[in-house]
Amino acid sequence: MLKRVVITGIGALTPVGNNVPDFWNSILAGRSGASKITRFDASLFRTQVACELKNYDATAYLDKAEIKRTDRFTQYALIASDEAILDSGFDFEKMNPFDVGVIWGTAQGGMETFEEQVMEYALGNGHPRFSPFFVPKFLPNMASGMVSIRHGYMGINYTTISACATANTAIMDAFNYIRLGKAKIIITGGSEAPISPASIGGFASMKAMSGRNDDPQAASRPFDVNRDGFVMGEGAGALVLEEYEHAVKRGAKIYAEVGGAAMTADAYHMTATHPEGVGATHAMKIALEEAGLTINDVDYLNAHATSTPVGDLSEIQAITALTGTAKNKMLISATKSITGHLLGAAGAIEAIICLLAIRDNVIPPTINTTQLDPSIPANMNIVTTEALSHQVKVTLSNTFGFGGHNSIIVFKSL
Repeated sequence: MLKRVVITGIGALTPVGNNVPDFWNSILAGRSGASKITRFDASLFRTQVACELKNYDATAYLDKAEIKRTDRFTQYALIASDEAILDSGFDFEKMNPFDVGVIWGTAQGGMETFEEQVMEYALGNGHPRFSPFFVPKFLPNMASGMVSIRHGYMGINYTTISACATANTAIMDAFNYIRLGKAKIIITGGSEAPISPASIGGFASMKAMSGRNDDPQAASRPFDVNRDGFVMGEGAGALVLEEYEHAVKRGAKIYAEVGGAAMTADAYHMTATHPEGVGATHAMKIALEEAGLTINDVDYLNAHATSTPVGDLSEIQAITALTGTAKNKMLISATKSITGHLLGAAGAIEAIICLLAIRDNVIPPTINTTQLDPSIPANMNIVTTEALSHQVKVTLSNTFGFGGHNSIIVFKSL
């Protein structure tokens, strides 16, 4: 018999808060994390805005040796997972280390490290002076490895990569391994540190990112008729997934249960979502069926909605295929309007938003959306401007990634 899986700890390091309480307060207040890029001189780039971490000081969390041998994306993973583990209230030292695993996600891994080292090589006239930490710093699997090393977890350990669907993929895998009885606890989530010249330049050249450089905080505007692309974000989100009986036995605080999860592929295009959202529709349907629910049971949907002209409407098409055009109770918001798009970490911080929506019975807002795209059906209940008090028992979290990856998670209250 499959085991039930619950969430007992959460941690966040984001452009709008360096811990869960600050992050959640900013989400509910609708405070944008966007500003002009400070990490490097972006004045000649098409896109000059991003959602950077604020007042980030690695030395406040990690020792000098850890900082020297890790890329930012691994540092972010260590910091967020530390908060989640502490929040779970469990003494992991008393547990069989092979019962605890780490399944982490990142889309780009150590992009900043890779870029810096190659630049140094090029500027050094080809002289091969590479750091001995170059390879371990940029490897995408290093975040999951370093979390396990830091805490001595010896169970299942690997990294998922499915572009912007990555974190949901990691959460889904953790869910599956626990319910199959192959682990009791898994630390999961995602981290990303993509604000570098090559990453910003590459996405900007595709015209996937907003060019609203004169008004950064209004640049991300999902579902708005004047949207022109996403705003890059960075950070990490971590969740402690735990076998239900194990959590109950130790008297753990439980945020919610993972009801179901599913992945599909669009099999359509390298970077564009399927215009009719066929793969996304099927993934939502499967995840809900696994949870014993239908779309009519969902109180809140955290949309992937990145603020791209094509992607937002594709997701609306996918949702409409399940809801029809009749009035329904499901409320929708796109919190990337606040946090920016954290790529492989997006699903992790959005899962946390779903969990806190259940805990506090509140729907977070979609900011900057002042004029809905007229092609969006009238029955799409998109919450804009301000957070809304509303009973939330079931949430749906959508993530989609380049390559046609669709990964959906259902969370439900106990």
